[in-house]
Amino acid sequence: MNRNWRIAVPAAIAAATMALAGCGSAGGGTADVKPADGDVTLTLNWWGSNNRVKLTTDAIAAFEKLHPNIHIEPTYSDNSGYWDKLATSIAGKEMPDVVQMDEAYLASYASQGTLYDMSNLGDYLKTDTMDSALLDTGKYEGKLYAAPIASTVYVMVVNNDILNKLGITLPDTDKWSWDDFEQICKEVVEKSNGEYTGISPMSNPMSLSMWARQYGEELYTNGKVSIKPETLAKYLQLAYDWTHGDEIAGTPDNMSEQISGTWEQSDMAKGKQAFGFAYTNQVSSYMKTLGTENLSLVAMPSDNQNVNWMYLKPCQYWSISATTEHPAEAAELIDFLINNEDAGKILGTERGIPANNTIRETLTESATGGDKVAMEFHKNEASRMGAAAEITPNGASTLQKMVPRYQQEVAFGRMTAIDAANALITELQGNIDSAD
Repeated sequence: MNRNWRIAVPAAIAAATMALAGCGSAGGGTADVKPADGDVTLTLNWWGSNNRVKLTTDAIAAFEKLHPNIHIEPTYSDNSGYWDKLATSIAGKEMPDVVQMDEAYLASYASQGTLYDMSNLGDYLKTDTMDSALLDTGKYEGKLYAAPIASTVYVMVVNNDILNKLGITLPDTDKWSWDDFEQICKEVVEKSNGEYTGISPMSNPMSLSMWARQYGEELYTNGKVSIKPETLAKYLQLAYDWTHGDEIAGTPDNMSEQISGTWEQSDMAKGKQAFGFAYTNQVSSYMKTLGTENLSLVAMPSDNQNVNWMYLKPCQYWSISATTEHPAEAAELIDFLINNEDAGKILGTERGIPANNTIRETLTESATGGDKVAMEFHKNEASRMGAAAEITPNGASTLQKMVPRYQQEVAFGRMTAIDAANALITELQGNIDSAD
């Protein structure tokens, strides 16, 4: 589950689109890439917790020490207010020089020309420090508009305390199928007499993307929805199958509470569930909340182990405003935040597993707890990672709320899985078409 990390879709997203529309087409940024003479002031904007504020401002101070002529004016907000403020700044032609960007909105901002094309920044921004598949997630129409800060993978969290208590042994998770997984969840429910559930349905866009890839398909192709209705129906059917019969996810009512409530309210966070879908960078929070480090990360089950369906997802990006007057200095700032070893030590894994391969390896050596578990998973599973999935098309950020809505329709028997799949695809493609 990813509720605690979900980027809220603000009510002002329509206003943001209107503001973006006045900024031109994709490929913004015309300022010459050369350092300025004398002092330069850059504005930097991000969302996040108080801990992120502290770590980022510490990194900024280290950058300014190395670049005494560049001064950074930071602005930040919580998740819910970030996109409203960014839209307002764009409408007022005061977009910050450097902004934290999210994959769900990258195509929207890039397509309207508000982001700087960072493809040719040369030594000001080194991008050969990360996996090419991860770097590709920052591209729109072949141009780089966002530099990945960190990466994550959607995986299965295993509460080994529960399995040990019940005397249950995991099968080979490098090869396990969905039937294998459902069987072990059934054991959890039976051996605990219903005290524990096995799982709660996966219900976010990345899980759906990975599901499509397990069937040799993609969620999006060339900006269009390309998952087949039959493949999507199998995904949605899990919401019914897992809440009926053996009820490995509890009742439909319980499932509905899980996917609509906060992360802290989830059965997994309360220690009442043996397995949970999550991003790798979330395991530290699970450990802290549950008061145990006896958690492990394993790949999701698959009925086709011959396909590299896993891939790296950017946790966030840094992007440059198309209207910046100082692209060279903005690039230097991003390069420092992503590639500098001292910055890597300061920022750690707060935004996810560092995109810079060297920094990630260095941190892995000294990491403990959830950070160590997460980074070791990335290292051990690197050979099974496939190419980057196509980024979310403009208009498709609505999928985050659509998936659980249609899952509940299926779980409560109000729609068949195939009808729900066809309806979801039609609605999602309509949103994409209307955004173009």
